[in-house]
Amino acid sequence: MRSLKGKTLFITGASRGIGRAIALRAAADGANIAIASKTDEPNPKLPGTIHTVAHEIVAAGGRALPIAMDVRREEEIEAAVAKTANTFGGIDILVNNASALFLAKTPETPMKRFDLMFSVNVRGTFATTQAAHRYLASRIIGVESEGCRKPEIMADAAHAILTRDSAACTGNFFIDDAVLAAEGVNDLEPYIAVPGSTLVKDLFVA
Repeated sequence: MRSLKGKTLFITGASRGIGRAIALRAAADGANIAIASKTDEPNPKLPGTIHTVAHEIVAAGGRALPIAMDVRREEEIEAAVAKTANTFGGIDILVNNASALFLAKTPETPMKRFDLMFSVNVRGTFATTQAAHRYLASRIIGVESEGCRKPEIMADAAHAILTRDSAACTGNFFIDDAVLAAEGVNDLEPYIAVPGSTLVKDLFVA
């Protein structure tokens, strides 16, 4: 069975949701994981911090490095990437998971919200990729927002991608359903957020 044991993952936005799920799935293999997220202190409205996830990673069998980092600040990105490489001896995989959303129609979207989404989703992803590029020995995946599927569907799809031969699959876009189907997983019932409901026709791209 393929494994991420000993691999080092740098995951942005890993204090909750999909990023956390990917981190815990990799931890089960014995991976080293840098949790690079803004949430350093508890938020009463949103559970999870870089420190709570770090404890979960260690409990799952991995090694954790919690780093408070804002993907809108290049100096914080550079420092976080360097700290990860120095701590674990390099970086094998970058997971660009941090994202900002504002689910409204175009006329109802304030420019400050658009600017935030662009600065995090586009600029932040580019800046993090640029900073980590010299360390990477594997592949880069971009992660879209959660829908009605559990984040574990993305975690398992990401795990399948990350354990493939990088020379054969890097530079591609993947859909979670198709990735899992290729791995022989055709029953998606465990990934439905509300048991008994039907999966929304949404796409998670990796």
